[in-house]
Amino acid sequence: MTSDAAPPVTAPLVKALLPESEMPTHWYNIQADLPEPMAPHLHPGTKEPLGPEDLAPLFPMALIEQEVTAERYVEIPEEVREIYRLWRPSPLIRARRLEKALGTSARIFYKYEGTSPVGSHKPNTAVAQAYYNAAEGITKLTTETGAGQWGASLAFAGQAFGIEVEVWQVKASFESKPYRRMLMETFGASVHPSPSDLTEAGRSFLAKDPRTPGSLGMAVSEAVEVAAGDPEARYSLGSVLNHVCLHQTIIGEEALKQLEMFGETAPDYVFGCAGGGSNLAGLAFPFIRENLAGARTRIVAVEPSACPSMTEGEFRYDHGDVAGLTPLMKMYTLGQDFVPDPIHSGGLRYHGMAPLVSHVKHLGLLDSIAVEQNVAFAAGVEFAKAEGIVPAPESTHALAGALDEARRHTGEAGTGPSIVIGLSGHGFLDLPAYESYVRGELG
Repeated sequence: MTSDAAPPVTAPLVKALLPESEMPTHWYNIQADLPEPMAPHLHPGTKEPLGPEDLAPLFPMALIEQEVTAERYVEIPEEVREIYRLWRPSPLIRARRLEKALGTSARIFYKYEGTSPVGSHKPNTAVAQAYYNAAEGITKLTTETGAGQWGASLAFAGQAFGIEVEVWQVKASFESKPYRRMLMETFGASVHPSPSDLTEAGRSFLAKDPRTPGSLGMAVSEAVEVAAGDPEARYSLGSVLNHVCLHQTIIGEEALKQLEMFGETAPDYVFGCAGGGSNLAGLAFPFIRENLAGARTRIVAVEPSACPSMTEGEFRYDHGDVAGLTPLMKMYTLGQDFVPDPIHSGGLRYHGMAPLVSHVKHLGLLDSIAVEQNVAFAAGVEFAKAEGIVPAPESTHALAGALDEARRHTGEAGTGPSIVIGLSGHGFLDLPAYESYVRGELG
């Protein structure tokens, strides 16, 4: 670990901006380097390992191949990189004002994904998925979304490649985050609250509890049902699956290059929020690769206490949805029927964790903690006052974990450990949630 007491002459003081020419050209596949392979996904009916033909009704073959590939690096198509260039490389920023406000000796950096067209990390995979579907002639995609970042990202990506997008948004978020719905519709998507009366699965959920706030598991069931019943449509998932985690690794690959610009060899800590797992995987997997080669970065996944799948869940096979339409995946799970409280971090309200992230956790290559909603929002407000960015409610969880660690280190500024935070998006469309926090009305 390096100190910034005498940084290189060319080291940036606050912001590391990679030139466009140094944007990564390949995604990183951690499966190539793990000491033990992850357990295979199983067919929901036969309970046998899935074959490509089992996934073909839902995904294009290129994504199915990425789901199971053992290749260490997968080239990013030029058509995808062309759209990435609208916002990538994203900045890595030294949070000097936050360090001063905390009185910490730690060096704090945050990788900011809020510069994307929808203000979060989700377009990193949405653009890739839309490209591969369009390349195979698919004209419609269905999906689910929680807080709306994923739905908006797929809507943006769909219009870029001429694909119709239909979204089922968790009802609690549909009602509390109308601006995200408006953003999806602005990009041309159709949006339904989930559970809805448009699908057999939705009607069954409503019959059991007409006032249910919904869950990502329910919304997944609805989107999968519609895609499976339409030969012209495919399903698109914003987290959990291996190919989604793969596409997000551009975050960590950029961050490693940018830390070198600050004169840092490897951070002491990496903190990322964790719901379905894609943001955490995207940031953390390249750092875990470095750890497997000898580095010693502690990776910490921060979950909401209302939905602590890795912290309190069981590591076992489970469905990714409530209706049991999806494959069985070995993951940390609270159970497919688990319905989290309607917290404002809608993107983290998922009963399970990505199988690949779960496997890495099971191998002891990352740690997990859970924080309460009010603690997370307090960290978000503290960060906003110091750095001028209102973070997404999901991102405030990573901040809460990182700030707690930073406060443990006192002494001369800049002489403590280095901490990297995944700031997965901004919260400018989540201000009603911040209003609730400021007024003391959060549960």
